[in-house]
Amino acid sequence: MNTLICRPSCAACCTAPSISSPIPGMPNGKPAGVPCVQLTPDLRCAIFGQPERPDCCSGLQASLEMCGDNREYAMTWLAQLEVATSPSNPQSN
Repeated sequence: MNTLICRPSCAACCTAPSISSPIPGMPNGKPAGVPCVQLTPDLRCAIFGQPERPDCCSGLQASLEMCGDNREYAMTWLAQLEVATSPSNPQSN
């Protein structure tokens, strides 16, 4: 997997996947497809590098496989990953 630097104005990884960990402003996490409340108007993480940022966010790194060439690709890829890894998906167990 090739690591990339995040593309400006994307934030697909802050929107497409669900987050079950508490996030400041979202104590129960967030559902898939909903932008994180910590996204700034320019689509950057307001708590980037801070201890309250969930580990799952810190662990998700931009890659060519996940991000592709544009935000739409990344949103689709992450949405498919969300479905594939959902506890309600019998194939994810």
